Amino acid sequence: MLTFVLWLILLALCWPLALLALFLYPLVWLVLLPFRMLGVAVGGVLALLWAVVTLPAAILRRLSGGPAAAKGDLK
Repeated sequence: MLTFVLWLILLALCWPLALLALFLYPLVWLVLLPFRMLGVAVGGVLALLWAVVTLPAAILRRLSGGPAAAKGDLK
């Protein structure tokens, strides 16, 4: 909603720039889409690496009856 209000203000101040922004926004969104997908993939890989690194500690905590074992939480 705030973006729309800002666009309306831009429309009132400089309508050619507002129309240019209106037409360029989908193109910029399409150009940035692969980078967003790459960010999701990198986040997934980092989460997997963190899970692999902390797996021994989680196993030891569960076997020793630590606080996570009492809650039933493996995180």
